[in-house]
Amino acid sequence: MVRPMNIFVVSDDFAVPMLITIPPEGIESLKAASCGECHQQIYREWSTSMHAKAWTDPYYQVDLVFDGNQQICLNCHIPLQNQQENLVLGFKDKERFKPILEKNPDFDQELQQEGVTCVVCHLRDGVIIGPYADVEAPHPTRFDPLMTAGIGVCRQCHVVSGKRWDTFFRIPPCGTVSEIRKGQAATIDCNGCHMPKINRPAADDGENRQSSRHLWQGGHDRKTVQKALQADLEIIKKGKSRKANLSLTNIGADHFLPTGTPDRHLTILFSLSEPSGKVFKEKTYTLKRTIMWRPFIVDLWDTRLKKNMPETFSFSWKHDNLLGGSTLTVTVRYHLLDEARRQRIGYRNTAPISYPVFQQTLPLSE
Repeated sequence: MVRPMNIFVVSDDFAVPMLITIPPEGIESLKAASCGECHQQIYREWSTSMHAKAWTDPYYQVDLVFDGNQQICLNCHIPLQNQQENLVLGFKDKERFKPILEKNPDFDQELQQEGVTCVVCHLRDGVIIGPYADVEAPHPTRFDPLMTAGIGVCRQCHVVSGKRWDTFFRIPPCGTVSEIRKGQAATIDCNGCHMPKINRPAADDGENRQSSRHLWQGGHDRKTVQKALQADLEIIKKGKSRKANLSLTNIGADHFLPTGTPDRHLTILFSLSEPSGKVFKEKTYTLKRTIMWRPFIVDLWDTRLKKNMPETFSFSWKHDNLLGGSTLTVTVRYHLLDEARRQRIGYRNTAPISYPVFQQTLPLSE
C-alpha cells in the first residue's frame, strides 16, 4: 500500500535536459533578455506567461520539495542543460527516475530563473527556427514546420505517458492530447488557442506579417477559461415547486474542461439566501477526474466537461418555504489546486487557487 510509485513514464522526449549550451552566432547568450533586445513585444508577452514562471512558480517549488526533488521534473520546468545544477550522466534504473549526477560547471542561475525560455522552442543545431526563414537577422534562421503545426514542440512535455504494468489510466496522467483524440477533433491545434494569431513585426524593425502571441494562457487565466465555457441558467415553476437548471457546455476547448493535472476541477454552488443574507439551502457539484492512487493507479470516474456535450445540473426547493426577497445565487468556480492537496504539501498560497468563471443572482418572486 505504501510502495513507491511513479504516476508517469519517462519518455525519450524528456528523459534528459536539452543539450543546448551555446547561443547561435550573433546572439550574446541563451537568455530571453538577449532575444528581447530585438523582439520586445514577444519578450514582454513571454514574461507574463506560465512558461516564464515554470521554475519560479511558488506552488511548483513547494510541490517539487514535497515529491522529493526528483530530477526528472526539472527537464520540463528548466529544460536546458545549463539551467540545471547537475549533469545527467546516466541512470541507475530502467524507469529513469534515479539519475547518475555530476556537478555542472556551466550552470547559469540567471538562466535557470527563466524557466521555459525562448531557445527551448526556437534554437536547434545553432540555428533559430521559426515560421519564416526569409528574414534579415543577426543570427542564422530556418523555417521549421513544427512552428506552424498545431502541436508544435508542445509534445516534448505536454504529452506524458502513463502506460505501465501497475497503472490503469483511461487517459494518461497529463491527458490533454489523448482527450482531444477521444473527442475526435480533426487536428490537434495547441497553438490555435494558446498562441492566437496576430499581424505585427516579429522583430521591432521587421515587416508586418502574421505571427503568434506568446502568452500560452490557460487555466491560470480567467478570461481564457470563460471563453471556453457556456453557461445557461433557467428557473422552472411547477405549483409550489421550483427547479433551477444550469446547463454547462465546453464550447472552446478540444480537450476536457478543465485539463492537465487531476487536481484541477470545477465546482458548481447553488445557494438560496434569505433577505438577511442567511443561507436557507445549498447544493454543490464537483466536476473532476477521480483517481485511486494505491495500491494501483486506477481511473475511477471523470465528470469533467467534454467538447460540445452539454451537462445539466439541477437544484430544487419549495417556494412557499422562502421569505419574500430571497435570492438564488449560482456560482461556477475553476480550481487550480485541490484544497486537500494544498494542505497536504504545506503550500501557503498568496494568490487564490480558485476563481469564479460564472456567477448569477436571481431574485425569487412569484
